[in-house]
Amino acid sequence: MSVGRLIAVVGPSGVGKDSVMAGMIDPSPDMRLVRRSITRAPGLGGEDYNAVTPEDFEAAVQDGAFCLHWAAHGLSYGIPADVLTDVKGGKDCLANFSRGALLEAAEAFPKMIVLNITASPVTLARRLSGRGRETEAEISARLKQAVKALPSGLNIVTITNDSALEDTVTRALAALQPVRV
Repeated sequence: MSVGRLIAVVGPSGVGKDSVMAGMIDPSPDMRLVRRSITRAPGLGGEDYNAVTPEDFEAAVQDGAFCLHWAAHGLSYGIPADVLTDVKGGKDCLANFSRGALLEAAEAFPKMIVLNITASPVTLARRLSGRGRETEAEISARLKQAVKALPSGLNIVTITNDSALEDTVTRALAALQPVRV
């Protein structure tokens, strides 16, 4: 059996990563959508995540519950350890990622592909305002981070998400799995 891939989905806040990922899973039932653990309060919308306290997160790190973990935007994020097992077993796993964690992920997952989702600044600002999770100052800070470069040396596929979601999903699947589309 061949080794699967970690598909690390990155992009600025508000670009629609979670929507694109959810759309990719429906036509690709053999792909796993990874559920992250986050030190965020439950029920805040967006992705389906395991809400944990900072103390529980640190205990999970110590127990080896994550194959990768990082901190960003004042929160901690963890990818479950069984993702490594699934990828080694031939499964493609789709995970929302931080650009700052990509180099570490590439070491753990040699066949990793980075799906870089972009959108115009106007689209990003509208989406961030619409979700109601950030203050104007936080939105401004996130928009400044939107142009942050990705590390070099990675296998990166870039798509834009300024049009209809179904079009973006189709382009993403075609770029990642041209044989299946």
